[in-house]
Amino acid sequence: MPLNTPDRRRTPSRAARRPRSNARESVITLVLFVVAAVGVIQFYAGRSAATSLFAGFLKPRPMIVASPSMDAYGASGEVKVRFVMPGETLEYPLQIQGDPNGLSYTWVRLGDSVAVAPPKPLGGAILDGPRKPGFYRVVLIRGSERRVIHGLAVAVLMPFEQKVGGILNGYRIGTYLSERVGGNRPPPEGFMEIMPGDLGLAITKHLRVRDFVTHDNQKSWPRYAAVSPRLLDKLELVVSEIQRWHGGEVELALDVRSGFRSPDHNRRIRRAARDSRHQYGDAADVAIDVNGDGKFSASDNQMLGLAVEIVELKHPHLAGGLGLYSRGRTPYVHIDTRGKKTRWRG
Repeated sequence: MPLNTPDRRRTPSRAARRPRSNARESVITLVLFVVAAVGVIQFYAGRSAATSLFAGFLKPRPMIVASPSMDAYGASGEVKVRFVMPGETLEYPLQIQGDPNGLSYTWVRLGDSVAVAPPKPLGGAILDGPRKPGFYRVVLIRGSERRVIHGLAVAVLMPFEQKVGGILNGYRIGTYLSERVGGNRPPPEGFMEIMPGDLGLAITKHLRVRDFVTHDNQKSWPRYAAVSPRLLDKLELVVSEIQRWHGGEVELALDVRSGFRSPDHNRRIRRAARDSRHQYGDAADVAIDVNGDGKFSASDNQMLGLAVEIVELKHPHLAGGLGLYSRGRTPYVHIDTRGKKTRWRG
């Protein structure tokens, strides 16, 4: 007889459980496959619906892409500042990519980011200038986006009428000849207002604000200087002509020995003309190493004078004075835009 043993229920082995587990896994796999297939079909067939659902999140905001138009830089293509009296309108041609509708503009001072006036609709190239003297850049606005336009600054001038006697806002300028005895040459309409941070501002490709500050060693700020945009254009055209002789755009050593001279400073300079063009901002004494030998010489003066002659032939509206000064340690050339051809040697 068999031995009496406890009645034990047999536990199915792992091999016996596998068929049910495999079936469950197959069902899960099938479900996942169907879900993935439906997702793929919806992606290709209904992608536009999904895109429209998230359009507010996926659609990129239109960016403001703009720059000054090429004709904004003068005949030379290198003048980087526009002059305007406080609150007057000025032409500031812009090249805008995309839809210009909805754009507005305002102004920020050079080196600052705070708007100086409420935005105004941008309706074309004619803008209302800032109301206070200084250097500014225009800012384009669309919605919450702001774009500062670089490349062309705007100099709002301090009106000549603000000068009291020989003093303008604490700066000693002096008195113009026409103020004392009358004459046909009126004083400048206004002056650039210059702070220490403005000295390095490029007003042309090769010239800075500092090149036109009177060398009178006054300690007060702001300083003031008159500068003619026609003179800036002429100087850049002369540089371009010399570069053309060298076969392209080469670096030229250029030294502005004298830009603007206040009447007060001009009367202290030995042999200076009593009513010098420098006082009106349309003359500069410059030295350029034309032949590239590392020094300024009389031969450089001769070639620089030739470049001025060529520029005046090509651009008669920039005719003016040409004086060659070859004596002294640093020869230089006087260039101005008085409106008629005048030549001399000093």
